[in-house]
Amino acid sequence: MEILDQLSSPTMYLICGAIVFFVAAVCVVFAVRAWRAGKAIGMDTAVLRRVVTSSASFSVLPAVGILLGVVALSGALGIPWPWLRLSVIGALHYETQVAEGAAEQVGIHLSGSEMTAGAFSTIALLMSVCIMWGMLLNLFLNKKYTNRLARPAGKSGIASFGDEAMTAMFIGLVSAYLGSYLGQWISGNGRFTFSGNAVPLCTVLCAAAMMALVTFIAERRRLKWLEDVSLALSMLFGMTCAVLLQRLM
Repeated sequence: MEILDQLSSPTMYLICGAIVFFVAAVCVVFAVRAWRAGKAIGMDTAVLRRVVTSSASFSVLPAVGILLGVVALSGALGIPWPWLRLSVIGALHYETQVAEGAAEQVGIHLSGSEMTAGAFSTIALLMSVCIMWGMLLNLFLNKKYTNRLARPAGKSGIASFGDEAMTAMFIGLVSAYLGSYLGQWISGNGRFTFSGNAVPLCTVLCAAAMMALVTFIAERRRLKWLEDVSLALSMLFGMTCAVLLQRLM
């Protein structure tokens, strides 16, 4: 537990907190500039206030899912680092996936009991380096790429490039996870044993079922706010199912 104490030390909180504070300050500056720009073009103050209120409410609710990611990673990486990664530019699915992959490559499980200083350095470096290419590529390719994404569908009815790209990335991501979980369950010594760990596969199916249910209710009842918390609800339900299944299997 000594390494976890160091990862959650006041020094780590100070370093990560300073970066988060800087990013938060930048957000405040741009929010103030946006307010002034709205006033400059003649927008009514009441309208601006409604925009701020609705934006704040619909930002807080989806952030519950991000908070769950911080809690999930804090057991292995301490609190400050996951807090920093998921507060600045990280994404929940990316951070957890890369952290687990990096932990496997250094020969440990992503847990506090096996964490070492060298393993943490490798995991933290990989989590940071892999995510920065989006920012760098945006400097040179963002304008051309966004124009391509905004290109409307053709007369043939084929979806726009943006729609196709997002669909393809989503299907690819889900397929990769399902393939990994199926492999853990069915394979063993080169044979289809169906005696492996089925908890991850069952967990993702439970979370998917919850997401489908929440999406159906939100669309049927036209509850926009429910769509914004669907990810958090699915994660909570999936995590609960994982704990229960782990005890039963």
